[in-house]
Amino acid sequence: MILADKWQDYEILECGDGMKKERWGDFILVRPDPQIIWPLKSRDWSEYDAFYHRSNKGGGNWEFRQKIPESWTIGYRQSRFKIRPTDFKHTGLFPEQAVNWDWFSSIIKRSKRTPNVLNLFAYTGGATIAAAQSGAKVCHVDAAKGMVAWSRENAALSELQTAPIRYIVDDCVKFVDRELRRGNQYDAIIMDPPSYGRGKKGEVWQFESDLWGLLQKCRKLLSHQPLFFLVNAYTTGISSTVVGNLLRDTLDELPGSVTSGEIGLPVSNSRNTLPCGLYARWTPA
Repeated sequence: MILADKWQDYEILECGDGMKKERWGDFILVRPDPQIIWPLKSRDWSEYDAFYHRSNKGGGNWEFRQKIPESWTIGYRQSRFKIRPTDFKHTGLFPEQAVNWDWFSSIIKRSKRTPNVLNLFAYTGGATIAAAQSGAKVCHVDAAKGMVAWSRENAALSELQTAPIRYIVDDCVKFVDRELRRGNQYDAIIMDPPSYGRGKKGEVWQFESDLWGLLQKCRKLLSHQPLFFLVNAYTTGISSTVVGNLLRDTLDELPGSVTSGEIGLPVSNSRNTLPCGLYARWTPA
């Protein structure tokens, strides 16, 4: 497992019994996490600003112990992000991804060119910001208009208003199809495909059945000297080895190597780590 352990503005204070207590800048949030099946060490969780309660009917709601801002900002290295508790328990940021940002940022910085990076299922733009700050041109694609707007806010907070970032609100598979018809190419690809998704026109995405096809299409978008290919995943029941195998077979004729595994976050009050998804990375030989 690789850990995102360089944060200053974020930490998991403690976790157990299906819940995690997190510090997001100046505010403490408590949220459920199905991976946390070990017991709580402390029974006193009275110190928090907001607590997310799941509903038996699906979804849930936030209980606020005191009035907190609708949103606030936290930082990671030179990046700044807007944090906002949403109705679906998320905050607009997956802090474990910082370990991937650091990885590909170092590759981009070592490159002797200005790489063209494609970020698919780009959410609120953490990877986009890291790539742009490292010197890349970035095409940021997500089907949710609100998430793309949020990513623009994060870019502005990170002083990247004039950075070479192209924001696209579109179905990622359809966008890739159009890029293939246009003959466009990219030096690196980042993707964070969901487990399941449905587009505005009824398009259905299923990780297990559709990832392979998307990888095959993205292979054709790679330039002659690609820098890296990164796949993130949070799909329950899928091994990192499986995603690594898919990426390896996709890029089999290219000289290079694939590594895969879990990503996680340290827990401050114990020696435990919280697994937070998986990754597969390709780099050239």
